[in-house]
Amino acid sequence: MKKRTNVRWLTQLALLVAILLVMNYTPLGYLQVGPLSASLLTLPVAIGAMTMGPMAGTILGAVFGLTSFLQAMEGKSALSAAMFGASPVATFVVCVVSRVLMGLCTALLFKALCKLLPKQEKFCCFAGALLAAVLNTVFFMGTLVLLFYNLPYVQDLAQNMGATNVLMFVVLFVGVQAIGEWIICCLVAGAVTVPVRKFLKLN
Repeated sequence: MKKRTNVRWLTQLALLVAILLVMNYTPLGYLQVGPLSASLLTLPVAIGAMTMGPMAGTILGAVFGLTSFLQAMEGKSALSAAMFGASPVATFVVCVVSRVLMGLCTALLFKALCKLLPKQEKFCCFAGALLAAVLNTVFFMGTLVLLFYNLPYVQDLAQNMGATNVLMFVVLFVGVQAIGEWIICCLVAGAVTVPVRKFLKLN
């Protein structure tokens, strides 16, 4: 029975990794908005974290982060190109470590939420999906301003936006784009997670 469970878990993980990679190499995964690349790759990470647990969330977050890091290496956006040119190691932290933390924390917070509200399965799924998107923004922007706020390119962006401090820069930089990502992830990942958990008898 345990072997069958492990095979099913690995199969589910492989499927989500495949979906994540397909999204990465199609217009579905990244939407270019100004200097920032709006990502929809939080969707499979959120679904995996809520249906398969912390380990899957961590692995999927790492895959998401690595695809983002490859985008930076290839200079797909002006910001990521500037970051990678300044420090590949710091760029790795922003792209990969932040996404690993997002996947892990989403799974842990979702698990805690389900224990707190055991009879509110649907609410927990949508709330967990929203948390995934919010955590992605918080960890990504947090590490970005921590490691790259003094980068000339970032300072130029801040000046052009009229941002006089870090918080104002973050708000102006992510703006409506972040809210859009949060809504999409909440609705789509939440709607997918509910029936998947029922099918897997996780509720």
